[in-house]
Amino acid sequence: MTQPGTPQLPREAREKITLHGDVRHHAGGDAGKLKDHKDTKQHKCRIQKSIFTVLFYEMPVKHNVLTLHSSANEGQNGDVTVFFGLSGTGKTTLSADPKRALIGDDEHCWSDKGVFNIEGGCYAKTIGLSAEKEPDIFGAIKFGSILENVVFDPTTRDVDYDDSTLTENTRCAYPIEYIENTKIPCVSTNHPSNIILLTCDARGVLPPISKLNSAQTMFHFISGYTSKMAGTEQGVTEPQATFSSCFAQPFLALHPMRYAKMLAEKIEHHKANAWLLNTGWVGAGATTGGKRCPLKYTRAILDSIHAGELANVEYETYDVFNLSVPKTCVGVPDELLNPKKSWTGTADFKDEVTKLGELFNENFKKYADEATKEVIEAGPATASKAETS
Repeated sequence: MTQPGTPQLPREAREKITLHGDVRHHAGGDAGKLKDHKDTKQHKCRIQKSIFTVLFYEMPVKHNVLTLHSSANEGQNGDVTVFFGLSGTGKTTLSADPKRALIGDDEHCWSDKGVFNIEGGCYAKTIGLSAEKEPDIFGAIKFGSILENVVFDPTTRDVDYDDSTLTENTRCAYPIEYIENTKIPCVSTNHPSNIILLTCDARGVLPPISKLNSAQTMFHFISGYTSKMAGTEQGVTEPQATFSSCFAQPFLALHPMRYAKMLAEKIEHHKANAWLLNTGWVGAGATTGGKRCPLKYTRAILDSIHAGELANVEYETYDVFNLSVPKTCVGVPDELLNPKKSWTGTADFKDEVTKLGELFNENFKKYADEATKEVIEAGPATASKAETS
């Protein structure tokens, strides 16, 4: 029985927990047992995500601690970077950096004392995996790891990570300590210096990197935009625009603005930089001749951020989204930094930018009731927005 006066989970959060924790028993002699690996995995995921939902309520309401659907790592000087992002945006890949210590790849909390991980393993996509591109994750695949949906030679047991015959969603689960430079225990007493909002834009119109002010950080954090990629969910065979508030919509127990305000306050208090990093398409959209931004350029951008260089270069304003885009970045072609300059697609560039901007503003209407004027105005400047303001 709950003690009188104890804060209660909102009904919506309780319903989410019920959904995540719904385990159906099977009939017959094995009643009450999970029949196969698939059921075991689903059972584990339901329990895990149920607890995650509870923490999205308990931590902010009772402890003034921000729950994060993010990865995190720490540099040699103790500087912490947090990566928010949905499946397929690079959250696991980019946090596994040979030059930085991994704190965790998916679930964290940010308290007055620093950042800490709340789970004990990692779950990485393995399609196209190689020792050259992702050495830390590749090296973590050994006895004790679990590979899912991969194709392998039954004689040699060698895995073909480029084979998507079964699905694009090939995965590996492994204990976090299998990453060689993991920080154990998975806690940092330092506060984040950089907040990275990851997106994978299949239209090819968002810049590879943009520096965000406070209102823009809140707007894009609440929006949680990405493109659902092939292999991230069952039935997704081509990119689809999607929004997930705070990059964690299924787990939220409070209004997204509550989490966004906490994030903005922490960023301001600890003087952190906030960035929107697009790991998606450049040159054009996924269906109009574009190509995925090479991982080497994304890592070069992150290296420049961590070195403190990118915050001090010259910037220009990117139309419609009003984002601050760097004109230069070491290791990245200048024209790649501004989609307008690198566009080779068959579709009209301005139309594609405007269409995406309209999607952002339409999605944000559901949160506008509790959003401040500054946050609403931080969204894309489109014709429909001008008509309603």
